[in-house]
Amino acid sequence: MKIAILGTRGIPNNYGGFEQFAEYLSVGLVEKGHEVTVYNPHFHRCPEEMFHGVAVRYIYNPESWMGASAHFIYDFLCLKDALKEGFDVILECGYHSNAPSYYLMRGRIKPLLVTNMDGLEWMRSKWSRPTRWLIRQLEKIAVNKSHLLVSDNKGIQNYYKHIFNKESAFIPYGAEPVYEVDSSYLQSFSLKEQDYYLLIARLEPENNIETILDGYLISQYTDRPFIVIGNFENKYGLYLKLKYSNTSIHFVGSIYDKMALDSLRHNARIYFHGHSVGGTNPSLLEAMACQTFIIAHDNEFNRSVCDDNALYFTSKEDVSSLMSTYDCGYEMMIQQMKQDSQRVIKDYYSWKHIIGSYEDLFMKACAGM
Repeated sequence: MKIAILGTRGIPNNYGGFEQFAEYLSVGLVEKGHEVTVYNPHFHRCPEEMFHGVAVRYIYNPESWMGASAHFIYDFLCLKDALKEGFDVILECGYHSNAPSYYLMRGRIKPLLVTNMDGLEWMRSKWSRPTRWLIRQLEKIAVNKSHLLVSDNKGIQNYYKHIFNKESAFIPYGAEPVYEVDSSYLQSFSLKEQDYYLLIARLEPENNIETILDGYLISQYTDRPFIVIGNFENKYGLYLKLKYSNTSIHFVGSIYDKMALDSLRHNARIYFHGHSVGGTNPSLLEAMACQTFIIAHDNEFNRSVCDDNALYFTSKEDVSSLMSTYDCGYEMMIQQMKQDSQRVIKDYYSWKHIIGSYEDLFMKACAGM
């Protein structure tokens, strides 16, 4: 098959979950014998002409002078270009700025247009009421114009069935079990094994970062540092950095070195996951893959992934209370949760399984067209 992946900031990943997904999926499909192209903004150049066998196509994106609204133009130009290239499948990652361009399909049966619907974008607290309304309209367009929908979480799948009476294929993100880590990475952060707390996230309000950090500050464990990994060069990130400037909370910025991240995850005393409106979050899977003790925000999405292999919070008081778990004689329970988390990754979330699921979905759908 000839497959295009659109809707990301490009490969190799230097941004987030969808970019990592595009990287793994594209390479995996090429290894299975398919011809895959990933669309990149013109300013995100791949060091090589091909990325592990994946073709990279560059499309102009006016983000530098237009800001976030430029993605509507970029996504339109990407789909317009892709429709000329004879692809069998076009996979769109997300719908937020992609959906208006779907009118270019004009009722086409081919190529197969598949949308990974990501999380419930309109629920993000950073959006104003008019913006939330707009995003819900874009969501409707994507649901109605796509040939197939993919939900990365059972909770997301249930939402589209309940709200739109629309079936979607459940295919989560992937991860791989991490069996060895290099603890020497801790030295550059002056950290000791099992003697710090960790959070990795985009610094956005709906990720419950303040709830987590406030809970840490009212706990009796502030003698251990709290490390926050994520780009703080935005309005909310700068606010957080200022709010917690005179504490043992350290904002270290973005890190994309997987070996360093795996070491930080594995050696953390507790990994906190506050995401509340997404589906299956890649950073949560990667924490599970590293046998990390996880305390997560209590919602349908996180519970569908972690099940009984995490503890859950809804308030800063919950965070503070749950931090005492180690001191209450639950070490054996914690070790079992860590092991079971990694086993879940191996059995249900391996990239081999995820890539195979996408290949099966594409091939069956194309065969029936």
